[in-house]
Amino acid sequence: MSLAEFSLIERIAARTRARADVVLGIGDDAALLQPGAGEQLVVTADTLNSGVHFPAETPAYDIGWKTLAVNLSDLASMGARPSWCVLALSLPAADPAWVDAFADGFFALADAHDIVLIGGDTTRGPLSLSVTAMGQVAAGSALRRDGAQVGDDVWVSGTLGDAAVALRAWQGGTLDVRTAAEDAQVEALRLRLARPTPRIELGRALQGVAHAAVDISDGLLADLGHICERSAVGARLDPDRLPVSAAARARVGLAHAREAALRGGDDYELCFTAAAAQRGAIEAVAQRLALPLTRIGEVVKGQGVATGSDTPGPQGYEHFTEL
Repeated sequence: MSLAEFSLIERIAARTRARADVVLGIGDDAALLQPGAGEQLVVTADTLNSGVHFPAETPAYDIGWKTLAVNLSDLASMGARPSWCVLALSLPAADPAWVDAFADGFFALADAHDIVLIGGDTTRGPLSLSVTAMGQVAAGSALRRDGAQVGDDVWVSGTLGDAAVALRAWQGGTLDVRTAAEDAQVEALRLRLARPTPRIELGRALQGVAHAAVDISDGLLADLGHICERSAVGARLDPDRLPVSAAARARVGLAHAREAALRGGDDYELCFTAAAAQRGAIEAVAQRLALPLTRIGEVVKGQGVATGSDTPGPQGYEHFTEL
């Protein structure tokens, strides 16, 4: 390990904080953790590569935020309480200023959700970031993809399609991801792409309410399709109910905004199913969290997701596709 690598590790390690359930953190070959009594460990991992998962010119702060956010979103979909994470960072060169800005974004989100960095690795190579995040849930209470039941309502949080609309604007040269936009609606779209909001509080509130859940990372059709496949059911959606933002509608029109909501990906909202009898409880959760929750369809017998739309196109985000 080079002195430059040691220096980068020290810069990141200096930002971590102590937790009682971290017996041994950064500084050894591996960490020692103490999960809570009666709790199960929830583990997820995601890798983000420059030019594939974010534009190469994305600011380091935003990359740091998103690197952790996509993992926290997975924990949210399971109803988990975030606890620990490890970070593997590949950099083209040792750049202390870039690492500091990356850490600013990463730890702004980490501290907000009480998750602590306990280790990782740095190496030289193309810009690539990989996080393994761990959370905890009471034994037997995790939300899963395989619990949807015929007759369930299908719900989503927030608005869908904003990140996809922002990505297309960047691809068309009409959105600069490097700086805040003067137009408030354009800036709202940019932030949905650059700094997604993991729905941790919602996931935990849905324990005992929802039958199944998934985070929307690859597009609503694709991710709801995962629930249908694992639960051996189908789903029927009403496109008119899809929650799309005023910013997305203003940018591309209602029809294209709905297509982005169905297929776009990078939303990191939650899609979940629940019995019709839980509508009141879900509306109470929405009010308590000040987060829109929209009923967009129902679970039916069969397989796959039906929308009543004949518009061709991909079901969702496809990896190994350059931005």
